[in-house]
Amino acid sequence: MRKVLLIITTCYCIQVNAQNKIVLHPDRINDTISKNIYGHFAEHLGHGIYSGFYVGDNKKIPNKDGVRVDVVEALKKLKIPVLRWPGGCFADTYHWKDGVGPKDKRPSMLNVWWGNVKEDNSFGTNEFLNMCEELGTEPYLSVNIGSGTVQDVADWVKYVNHKEGTSPMTDLREKNGRTKPWHVKFWGIGNEAWGCGGNMTAEYYANVYRQFATFMTNWNNSDRLYRIASGASDNDYHWTEVLMTNIPHNMLNAVALHHYSVIDWNKKSSATNFTEEEYFKTMQQASLMEEYVQKHSEIMDKYDPQKKVALVVDEWGGWYDVEPGTNGAFLYQQNTMRDAMIAGLTLNIFNNHCDRIRMANLAQCINVLQAVILTNDEKIILTPTYHVMEMYNVHQDAARIPLDVTTNDYKLGDKNLKAISASASRDKNGAVHITLVNIDAKNAQDVSIDIGGLHAKSVTGRILRSEKLQDYNSFDKPEKIRPSVFNEAKINGSNLSLKMPAFSLVVLELK
Repeated sequence: MRKVLLIITTCYCIQVNAQNKIVLHPDRINDTISKNIYGHFAEHLGHGIYSGFYVGDNKKIPNKDGVRVDVVEALKKLKIPVLRWPGGCFADTYHWKDGVGPKDKRPSMLNVWWGNVKEDNSFGTNEFLNMCEELGTEPYLSVNIGSGTVQDVADWVKYVNHKEGTSPMTDLREKNGRTKPWHVKFWGIGNEAWGCGGNMTAEYYANVYRQFATFMTNWNNSDRLYRIASGASDNDYHWTEVLMTNIPHNMLNAVALHHYSVIDWNKKSSATNFTEEEYFKTMQQASLMEEYVQKHSEIMDKYDPQKKVALVVDEWGGWYDVEPGTNGAFLYQQNTMRDAMIAGLTLNIFNNHCDRIRMANLAQCINVLQAVILTNDEKIILTPTYHVMEMYNVHQDAARIPLDVTTNDYKLGDKNLKAISASASRDKNGAVHITLVNIDAKNAQDVSIDIGGLHAKSVTGRILRSEKLQDYNSFDKPEKIRPSVFNEAKINGSNLSLKMPAFSLVVLELK
């Protein structure tokens, strides 16, 4: 009888994360990343306008015509390309004629959407458009179709755009101290018409849009308006389908989209005292922007294969509980490294879809939601989100370089997200910029980049990082988080290699 010896071997395997791999395709350049993707939003909400942008005749705070000098200087460094105003929900209760003329004669109103506070209309059309000139930014006016009339909107177009002496509205403008028109190009026809803008159906709104758009013109080809329809929230694909089928495309320049990175509308989490689980859920919501942009774009492609109608994401960002002790309706929240991760990830998505996305507006600019600036009397701080927008502005009006990203997962329990996101472009001087985000809260990531035969001789970089995800810039420590030099990227022929710390953002320049 033969004996058989059975040997059982146990194998202990240690899983090692594969290296993240990015491949650039400079031979496939077809699209330009519009600078307007880096746009901002200013609503009459909380301290966004008053004490944010505008301090009136406050002698303690340096200002020009009531607009804070420090804010203007900071926004100029961002190269802010476009600024949306006056809302938001506020826009569909705003009557522009109440905000022009001598300030002591302007009627006040009740801001019913944001705290039932008194609005004195001291910051109106002239103040906003003059401030945009000072900033060197394009104004984007959101018009009132919820409680306003077609005549109101038609008059507003004439007031800001017609040549002097050509209509009663231009006479009014001259009477109010402005002779030359401002030539406002961007016009949003309503805001969130599915909600605070009127609770309309898509079909009803499409007809309202057609009516207002018909009368919003000065029939001047050199001053043609860019009309933006109030678009969908998140994954309301029916809304986009209806607008693309029911509005003639010669009346439609763009369709809007809104998406906020909110964990739960009923329980949003603290802006600073959050857990890794809350961070992960926030990044899940931010990552959904890719899916929403892709699917809305696919609908638009069916009816507009030449991509003449743009997708405009004119509200996006993180939304949390307000800071303790502040007015709940004023939406004032601090800004941490979590917000920097939202901004970097989202802007990479926009850059990579620039064939359809030609404008976006972070919500909001100052003292509201994911702000780039916070103010407190004469003090001012620049948030981590500000620094991301400043670092990324190298992409403005640059040629998008298509890329493929193979990435490790950022895991939490049995759930996972892509750890690395990236976008790339080549500017008019030939410099190549690559923006990279590692959203992993715990692990550094090794990244290898195939630059596709670009023949770069040198690489320099900047990094935004901090010790904790919950870190933020305060009025006591205004520069706790700021960009620093990054020398860890190494170039070897057509390959770049670098290690990204956990929850960090890196911008590389190749020459």
